Amino acid sequence: MHYSRVMTPPGDHRYFASTAVLMNEILKLAISLTFSLLEASRSLAPQTPATVLFEQIYNSVFSGDSWKLAIPAVLYTFENTLQYVALGNLDPVHFQVLYQLKIITTAIFMVVLLGRQLGARRWLSLVTLTTGVSVVSLPSSGATDLSWDIHDFSDHFFPRSAHELGQFAGGITEAAKELSRRGVGGLVGELTRRSATYEGIIEDQNGGPAMNYSIGLTAVLVAAVVSGLTGVYFEKLLKGSSTPVSVWTRNIQLSFYSLFPALFIGVIFNDGEEIAKHGFFDGYNSIVWTAIVVQAIGGVLASLCITYADNIAKNFATSISIVISFVVSMFFFDFKITPSFFVGTGLVIASTYMYSLPERKRARPPPINIVSYEKTMVEGTPQYIDHDKLSVNPLDSTRSAGHSSSRPASPLLFHGRPPSTRGKKTDD
Repeated sequence: MHYSRVMTPPGDHRYFASTAVLMNEILKLAISLTFSLLEASRSLAPQTPATVLFEQIYNSVFSGDSWKLAIPAVLYTFENTLQYVALGNLDPVHFQVLYQLKIITTAIFMVVLLGRQLGARRWLSLVTLTTGVSVVSLPSSGATDLSWDIHDFSDHFFPRSAHELGQFAGGITEAAKELSRRGVGGLVGELTRRSATYEGIIEDQNGGPAMNYSIGLTAVLVAAVVSGLTGVYFEKLLKGSSTPVSVWTRNIQLSFYSLFPALFIGVIFNDGEEIAKHGFFDGYNSIVWTAIVVQAIGGVLASLCITYADNIAKNFATSISIVISFVVSMFFFDFKITPSFFVGTGLVIASTYMYSLPERKRARPPPINIVSYEKTMVEGTPQYIDHDKLSVNPLDSTRSAGHSSSRPASPLLFHGRPPSTRGKKTDD
């Protein structure tokens, strides 16, 4: 995206960011609709007509709480526009590092909107992230002597477009002959001439359009806030819906509602007059289309990460993206490393790793078992009488004897009566 915004335009005008945002949403809608049709076809018979399949998709998309996706759709469109503005005024590495402020905004909105609690380690990682981003965003005008130029590309020639690349590849033989016939200075003079005039030729001769760091910094900071709010709100809709809705249906809803602000606000209202003068696809080439396709695929994968992936996977993806941006900028954009940038980037990667680690749950102690001691003796357990202990109950000596089975009545009833009274009634 950065190269598409700073390269020399193939036509007479640089492509409009609003048209790229609209094409991005159209591609995401096409991708989501394709996978949604594939998912719905698995639950239907093979002989099901296509009209029934599309009717099922239509009913799932435009029913229930689909209108709630209009809010994140507008926010996502605004965020995509800010990304184009930021990448047009910042190098990719600074953009990637500063854009990690969305972790802070995401954490704040998760606490406010979702009511989640963050541990001490995550709050410490957020403080570390803020410190790293602040170090990276410091102006580096006074540190030019300390910058590390990894590779010098002043003696290299980079084609402006695919057409020039073909001319460059096909004219190697002619260039060798010309080099042998004429001096190097004459050849360089021929290469720097332009036979046609176009808008931005002065910028081309000066090495590309000037980047405004203040505009880029403001755009990426606002984009980080919008990204945190939109991501948390979209996660709340995905996981808090009363009716189960697939992630592809949500992506269709999101892309469909994003078409309206991208078309009416971005294309028609903001750049309508210039687009009518130059054309919708003016300034497009293979680099621009590649940037649009990559951003569309990234948007679809982001929604899948919110639904399925864990924090560790997102952590490695974020760290790898910073490293890749650093390597690409170093070799293709003559990026110079400063000590402050190196320290700040290390803090950002470390804080991202700390924040993405799963929270360690405290082990609960084993439950306390309270035994009831109301019963002093288990039923059926025989009693043992201590004969050495003096007892005042005359029947204690007979309790150890078993019941007689030879007589229906217990002999213990007449025990203790004198023999002369046996056989007589008690009243006598």
